[in-house]
Amino acid sequence: MEKLVIIPTYNEKENVRKIIGAVLDQGLDFHVLIIDDNSPDGTAEIVKSLFSTYPGQLFLEQRKGKQGLGTAYIYGFRWAIDKGYRFIFEMDADFSHNPKDLERLYAACKNGADVAVGSRYVRGGAVENWPANRIFLSKGASVYTRMITWMPVKDPTAGFVCYKREVLETINLDAISFVGYAFQIEMKFAAWKLGFKIAEVPITFIDRELGASKMNKGIVKEGILGVLELRWQSLFKNYRKRVMNVDYVNFRQAEMMLENK
Repeated sequence: MEKLVIIPTYNEKENVRKIIGAVLDQGLDFHVLIIDDNSPDGTAEIVKSLFSTYPGQLFLEQRKGKQGLGTAYIYGFRWAIDKGYRFIFEMDADFSHNPKDLERLYAACKNGADVAVGSRYVRGGAVENWPANRIFLSKGASVYTRMITWMPVKDPTAGFVCYKREVLETINLDAISFVGYAFQIEMKFAAWKLGFKIAEVPITFIDRELGASKMNKGIVKEGILGVLELRWQSLFKNYRKRVMNVDYVNFRQAEMMLENK
């Protein structure tokens, strides 16, 4: 088992059947894990109805309530590691991320990157169908994050990502503290601080056509304050040691990683 796409869902009945088909019908040996937070609209039941269509390729984990994007992905990361997947992807259910770009992220990791980010803000990347205020907010958040953290990633809030297994095993997932907007930033920040190579792959991000956006003021606030917290921790609280999984990385490896970053 090599490639797993993790797709968190909450009230995505309009999109979930289509997004599963769009990923798996490519015939590129991807598997899909849907993590549903007890969607009241029946999203999980739609996924279950597709098990016979995609035997051994489609999986569902149901949680008891809406617990946040970050915790869903961390749940999925642990599931993927336990099952032995080598490349683990994050992806939205609403087609803002094009399933055809999965193979390009995979190729970036196969060709030397440890983390491949589907980026709106590198040359060749773009955003479609977003209102001007959302574009301003997103670009502003990216500039703000880079200025505060110094992280060399032009789209640090991106949610379309491929991780090599070794990255997720090295990061202490219990130490990832953010669950909303800032989760994506912190995962990239932790990988960068631990010395992993991050590559950005240009994508076109398309705003959802069906369903409702999960963005709210609380998520934005977490992003603004979370970036400041990451910078503070990296300067004064030995962030790298805190986010390193010492059960996976032996002492000498840990010393070398910290010396090289």
